Order: sequence, then C-alpha cells, then structure tokens
Amino acid sequence: MIAMSQHFAIDWRCKHTWKIASYNTSWCLLGCSIGDLGTIAYFQFLGIDWPVWAIMSLAIFNGLMTSIILETIILSRQMVLKLAFKTAIGMSLISMISMEAAMNVTDVILTGGAILTWWVIPFMLFAGFITPLPYNYWRLKALGKACH
Repeated sequence: MIAMSQHFAIDWRCKHTWKIASYNTSWCLLGCSIGDLGTIAYFQFLGIDWPVWAIMSLAIFNGLMTSIILETIILSRQMVLKLAFKTAIGMSLISMISMEAAMNVTDVILTGGAILTWWVIPFMLFAGFITPLPYNYWRLKALGKACH
C-alpha cells in the first residue's frame, strides 16, 4: 500500500516537467487543431447542413488523425517511419480526446453550434491546451511517458 501511495504522490511544482508537458501539449494542439478547425470551417464555408453533433464528431475524428499524422512526421526525423507511426498511434488518446472535446464544447457553448469566428478560436485553443496539460504532466512525471 505504501509503494502505491508513493507512486501517486508526485511533485506538481516541477517547472522542468511543466515546461516539457506544455511543449508536448502544444504540438498535440497544433495537430488536433488542423483537423478539427479545418473540418468545422469546411462545413461552415460550404454551408453544409449537418447536425452540430455530427460535425463535431467528424471534427474530433479528423483532429485525432491530423495529430497522429503530424506526430508521425515529427518522429520520423528520429526513427524509421514504421516505428514513428506506431509511436504516434501509441500516444495518449486520453489527452487527445480530452483536448478535442474541450475545444468543441467551448465552441458550442460560446457560439451555439459548430461555428468558427475569429473571437472564438483563441478560447477553443486555450481550452484545448489547458484541459489535457495536467494529465500530460502527470503521465510524464509519474510514468515517465510523454505524449510526444
């Protein structure tokens, strides 16, 4: 029991780990945002009338895919492409899904739907960054695993 409690007792004040977790989360946010915002913009600009939940579901899926693609490209500089892809697939889906959900919920709350406006995007990006950050810190500190 003592060993398990020690495993979960991490130092949340480590600036170095916060810096690494923030850097990793930023790359994930970039990848997720490309697919997510691109999907919402596509439906909005072409005037395609899908239900909000359907657009958001597709946006989340596309955000996950673009994040995996971007991560594969980044990792392929350090390892062979096949291993880079496997590593990208093995990233923390919890982190990516929470990021995507936070971005889309923020959009719906602030605009009432799947609507991109210049003023909502910074709020979406902030929510997408801050939501998985503590999990990414914990994963890095407690398990020694980075999402990226």
